[in-house]
Amino acid sequence: MVLASLVAECTPSGSYQPPSVIHAEAKQSAGWSETPKAPRSAPHQVGTATWYGNAFAGRRTASGERFDPSKRTAAHRTLPFGTWVEVRRVDTGARVRVRIIDRGPYASRDRIIDLSKQAARDIDMIRTGTARVELRIVDGP
Repeated sequence: MVLASLVAECTPSGSYQPPSVIHAEAKQSAGWSETPKAPRSAPHQVGTATWYGNAFAGRRTASGERFDPSKRTAAHRTLPFGTWVEVRRVDTGARVRVRIIDRGPYASRDRIIDLSKQAARDIDMIRTGTARVELRIVDGP
């Protein structure tokens, strides 16, 4: 009781605010949201990812951009060029974000995305060549 009255007397407004309240007010004035983030959206698509690399280096893609296997890009049958997609490997949870610059894959209906060599390396699928993945459309890199 004595401590509470001392604290109240020492604060300019006469009312004590715990650090958590002060911190929340500072975050709000800085433009931070205190509302919890919404749960991750359902996957846009689930299927098999493949990758393509050096054999296509320098060739023009369907978007007109030259393919560079060292960038995080991908081919998809229908998503608009420039769309950013998070690719999550189902068995390991490894993720990579890629930008759609080409069309494909066309080998099989279960194959839903062709990743650049770098993107495939990021989710550790170079050796296996394919991986079961989930695709989610995201806002950017």
